[in-house]
Amino acid sequence: MMAAVLYGPESLKVEKVAVPKPGAGDLLVRVKAALTCGTDFKVWKQGYHARMIVPPAIFGHEFAGIVEEVGEAVQDRFRPGMRVVAANSAPCNHCFFCLKDKANLCENLVFINGAYAEYALIPGSILRENLMEIPAHLSFVDAALVEPLACVLRGIDETGIQPGDTTVVIGCGPIGLKFIRILSGRGVRVIAIGKRGSQIKAAQRLGAAAAFDVSAFDNPTQAVRQITYRQLGADSVIEAVGSPATWQWAMRMARCGGTVNLFGGCPRETRVEFEPSIIHYSEITIKSSFHHTPAFIREALGVIARGEVSASDFVTGEIRLNELPDLFQHMKNRNGQLKVAVLP
Repeated sequence: MMAAVLYGPESLKVEKVAVPKPGAGDLLVRVKAALTCGTDFKVWKQGYHARMIVPPAIFGHEFAGIVEEVGEAVQDRFRPGMRVVAANSAPCNHCFFCLKDKANLCENLVFINGAYAEYALIPGSILRENLMEIPAHLSFVDAALVEPLACVLRGIDETGIQPGDTTVVIGCGPIGLKFIRILSGRGVRVIAIGKRGSQIKAAQRLGAAAAFDVSAFDNPTQAVRQITYRQLGADSVIEAVGSPATWQWAMRMARCGGTVNLFGGCPRETRVEFEPSIIHYSEITIKSSFHHTPAFIREALGVIARGEVSASDFVTGEIRLNELPDLFQHMKNRNGQLKVAVLP
């Protein structure tokens, strides 16, 4: 089969490799659609991810497809021809964090890669927790949104956002725009912060009540507060960039008693300074939401099936597998693309 193999920093080659052979408890899936994402772009740039992928390895983690081959131990649950979508990880359900209802922090979390290929092997651990049949009315591209959407839905739940709230979303990339789409559709007044005209237009299209282009501001915090109730600040702030400056903005955009979710992770060794009085005397709650859990994977598929989110909201193009290395090079220029569907 043909597959995109990551060899190191910015080294991605589409080449012929052996088709994986499923074990007794595994599935082999013919990939029908895989989606690019910011995480894959970061991994491509640095050449590895300590927990997710060690090169050389087949790359990619957001995908949906058709069951091609079924291991003998799971033939009672799956059959060739089933349309399925899988998450990129699964918890063990018995470690300290799983028993504390924090499956996203599982000490034995199993990750899979291999979406950018003609076939992908789904191990038994993923089958047990995070593989679902795709409803007949959904496309493969729609279904492939499940994994990133599950992370967003968990972030909303962790932040405690309610209808009628005012929420600032900092960052209008694919993740930030998913927050905007879901929150605005659920009766939340969303103020979006982006840095390109295309992002601002996308935020407005997806329901943002107001959107600020940071290229016009040294610091947009005052502009945001001015359009909140009595200029008190937002009920909650979702930071979906991952930089010291935007983390600091988030603290100053929240009202007294508000919540800040530092959803965008900063690079290792980053240092961020906060004025303690802003946090302490304003009783600001700080949270960080990482990854997803099986419950939110299932919720995400339900959200897509109900039409709250559609691939057409975010997927800006389609390519063949052999075009993927050039696409990642093109993404370095910040071309404004949100997500691209790779069709092997």
